[in-house]
Amino acid sequence: MATKNQNLSSYDKATIPNAKDFRFGIVVSEWNSNITDNLFKGAFDTLIEHGVQKDNILHWSVPGSYELIYGSKKMQYKVDCVIAIGSVIQGDTKHFDFVCEAVSQGIKDLNVLHDTPVIFCVLTDNTMQQAIDRSGGTHGNKGVEAAVAAIKMATLRKNS
Repeated sequence: MATKNQNLSSYDKATIPNAKDFRFGIVVSEWNSNITDNLFKGAFDTLIEHGVQKDNILHWSVPGSYELIYGSKKMQYKVDCVIAIGSVIQGDTKHFDFVCEAVSQGIKDLNVLHDTPVIFCVLTDNTMQQAIDRSGGTHGNKGVEAAVAAIKMATLRKNS
């Protein structure tokens, strides 16, 4: 696992631009909500910590990770950057492979086709324990990392 020797919540706060002038969207999958709720909290709290006003954070829920693509597409027109939050955990069928591939390609397509960045915060884990570890557990919170990426990408968009 790529995060085995890292803490997803660790970063140099002094290097992050103030985000008070930006509007962010967070689209959250309801599937595996015990995981996605923690990822949302990590992202939300990090955005607030870096100056974003609560009223400038738009939060939508979608049924599952597959629906993150459509939710993110619709949200792109309302914000400076979108964070797509989901959790897909390996099961006994190929469903995991199809969902992971579709979501990663769909979010990539949104970034290629549109001007508003979409940050990929979808955990694709083999076990529930891995997801727990990456959503506030021993490896930190991927939501924090996604919010930092969102601030940097909103800044890049504004300055380019």
